[in-house]
Order: sequence, then C-alpha cells, then structure tokens
Amino acid sequence: MIQQLSFLQLSELLETSGSHYQRIAGVDEVGRGCLFGPVVAAAVILPVEAAESLAAAGVTDSKKLSAAQRQRLAERIRAVAIAHQIGVASVQEIDRLNILQASLLAMKRAIARLAVQPDFCWVDGNQKIPHLLIPQQTLVKGDEKSLAIAAASILAKVWRDRLMVRLATRYPGYDIATNKGYGTAKHRAGLQELGVTAQHRLSFRPCRINPSEPED
Repeated sequence: MIQQLSFLQLSELLETSGSHYQRIAGVDEVGRGCLFGPVVAAAVILPVEAAESLAAAGVTDSKKLSAAQRQRLAERIRAVAIAHQIGVASVQEIDRLNILQASLLAMKRAIARLAVQPDFCWVDGNQKIPHLLIPQQTLVKGDEKSLAIAAASILAKVWRDRLMVRLATRYPGYDIATNKGYGTAKHRAGLQELGVTAQHRLSFRPCRINPSEPED
C-alpha cells in the first residue's frame, strides 16, 4: 500500500510509471491563500541519480520544513537540477482571472522558462494546466509523493518568501516579512488601519475595504 512506501520509494514508483519519458518536471505553486503579493510557481527537472541524495538530505513538502531547511535544500536542488525555473502571476492577474487560473498560469510560465524542456510534467493538485503542449498528470498532495514536485515547492517557497521580505520594506504596517502575505491578525489589523496597497488581492474578501490613497 502507498502508506507503507517511503517518500523516496513512492517518488521512484511514480517516476518509473513515466519511464518512457526522458525529462520529467515537477511543478508546484505557493501563495494561493495569501492576501498580498503574487502567486509563484516553480518547475524542476531532476536527474534520476540525484533522487536518493536529495531524499536523504530532507527534500519533502516545503510546508513541513523550516525556513533554514528550505534555504539549504533550495541551494542543493539548484546545484543538481537539470533545469529549474520560476513563474509568477501578478496580483492584477489574480484579481482578473481568479486565484486558480492565475496559479495555473504561473505554473505554465515556469515550465515555458525552463532551459531544457520536459517531456512530461507532474503537476501538484487536481487541476491540469490549460493549453500546455506537454503531456501532464495531476497529483493530489504531490509534494508528499513526488521528489520533483517537492523540490519545486521548496524553490517556489524560498523565492516568494524573499520577495515578501523585500516588499515588506516598501509596504510597512502589515507584518509582511513575518506572515509572507497570509491573513494573520497583524496583517488584518494593518488592512483595517491603513487600507489596501497595490499588492493586495482585491478579489479576496478581507481586502474588500476602502483602499488607501493611490501611490505615486
């Protein structure tokens, strides 16, 4: 049964199921539930021979790792990956398209930017990427089952967290450096006191308040 397989064994089983493909990418996104900032995706193609060492190093779902662990593992993933890339969908695109479609768009952009194009993509979740001209398969909780998706989740999380820290200096008062855009009590208090910024998602209910003055 799947529950009896280790993360590495399950990942290898999944990769073997697509063994007629030479380059398999894992694709994941972060920031879907945030009130602030873009949604960010990553696509990663890993060499087969790196799987055991990455699993032993601790590569897994980014949500289960500390910031320091993610940073260390991101460096290791980038060092061994055949290709890796980030894709972003802006706050404006989130509000125009909805968060699901914007997330899929960010994933598609990450894949398109890869220096080496994959033959096949494992996509985290249950929604396929529209108009992707590469064979793909969705995988619910893929970051717990596929090493490549887990690696993508780490790269996306590290990249987005760094962006949030930079944006926090531009938009003080919302505790963005700490909450990374999620709707914590301090963030919501900032919204009530200061209003929304250009990086808040107006299509999200907590952000539907009177906006602050337009910025220069």
